[in-house]
Amino acid sequence: MIYTVTLNPSVDYIMHVSSFEIGKTNRTDAQDMVPGGKGINVSTVLDRFNTQTTLLGFVAGFTGRFIEEKLAHLDTKFITTDGATRINVKLKTGDETEINGQSPVLTEQDVAAFEEAFTHITAEDTVVLCGSLPHSLPKSYYKTLAMKVKEKGARVIIDTSGEPLLHALEAKPTLIKPNKAELEALYEVETSTQEEMEALAKRAVQDGAEHVLVSLGGDGAMLVTKDATYIAEAPKGNVINTVGAGDSMVAGFIYATAQDATPEEILRHCIAFGSATAFSTELATKDEVSALLPTITTSRKEG
Repeated sequence: MIYTVTLNPSVDYIMHVSSFEIGKTNRTDAQDMVPGGKGINVSTVLDRFNTQTTLLGFVAGFTGRFIEEKLAHLDTKFITTDGATRINVKLKTGDETEINGQSPVLTEQDVAAFEEAFTHITAEDTVVLCGSLPHSLPKSYYKTLAMKVKEKGARVIIDTSGEPLLHALEAKPTLIKPNKAELEALYEVETSTQEEMEALAKRAVQDGAEHVLVSLGGDGAMLVTKDATYIAEAPKGNVINTVGAGDSMVAGFIYATAQDATPEEILRHCIAFGSATAFSTELATKDEVSALLPTITTSRKEG
């Protein structure tokens, strides 16, 4: 089983405003409300590839009920808490401005109920730990969860940033997926060349990650292991929306590894899944990914 964990989900309130003025009354040209959260996005994409997942995390209040209603077609096992799931406002005015709400406070009882699911994990399972942490949990909490997963012999994938990622590396995850800025921030180093970025990714491997998938936006991505570095350019296309593109890359990694794909094939899938989302107004679909896969080539560097 694949478990995706979204500890800090949101309702994303997306507002398109063509002419925005600060201090004035503005009206939207279009608006939408969708469940937000990295683990939720990973599960949504995998569902489109007939890959079943179980969604874990916390929801609260009327916004939490909205998320569960929208995801009724998926296997959700969220823990319901007091308060309200946060609302994140995404204001699209040409540029995109985000205002992210605060997560509800989690009690010891909430956390214990959530962690009960980890007692059922087996060595055949994969657990994906995604996104930011609620402010009431310690920065080392992903490490705590990752250690529980590793004790079961299961695979753990981590897609977060900053201090939570630094702690989580100590659990030796199967995969981490930082973007360029996140990897630079992790080690407080700025890079200007592909070789410098590769060196940082290798440092993350030395610090515990089995695979480091670095998304480079329009420059493609690299997959770094202890044995080699694999590099692929992004396919040509019109980038419409980058929200969820990184999560789609994680879904691509999971899907391809389940097919016993080679590292080159895994990276091709990661790029295709991420680009399919970036070139669309929604998350990647099977047809979109299938169209992109033949256009993507990879190169390998030993060591």
